[in-house]
Amino acid sequence: MLGTELRGLRQRRPEVAGGVLAGTDGLLISSDLPATDATHLAALAAASFGLGHRVADTVRHGAFQESVVFTSRGCVVTYPAGRHALLTLVTGADTDLETLHREAREVAERTGAVFDQQRSAPSSMAALDPHAPLATRTPMATLPARAPNAPRATGWRRPPI
Repeated sequence: MLGTELRGLRQRRPEVAGGVLAGTDGLLISSDLPATDATHLAALAAASFGLGHRVADTVRHGAFQESVVFTSRGCVVTYPAGRHALLTLVTGADTDLETLHREAREVAERTGAVFDQQRSAPSSMAALDPHAPLATRTPMATLPARAPNAPRATGWRRPPI
């Protein structure tokens, strides 16, 4: 579903060259970015989000909404997507940012909700017994006399001092 949202946005908005959905930790979740290394962009998006979030918090002007980096050939825009993800879009120079922001925020909201739901879903691992010991002790008497990888005695002794 996440990849479908990215491809759909790219089809609806021809000026969008591609997009990346990344975790706030910088790990890649999904990508529709043909010409750039998506893993590096995911990490940079997380750094951009962290800086933007910190600036917004410092000036006390509300929550972080987006980060826009203008380049000579377009722009790169990062939006928060739910609590744990970021949507980053690479666009061309002829981009109407206001309409892009509206549509991209909707996509970020939908993909972020799906990712947050997947992240908070209980895993299929068996529940651990909270009263089980963290480790099991092995009595010394049951251990072999010499560990298999331990060096063998050579007969050499240290001279007395």
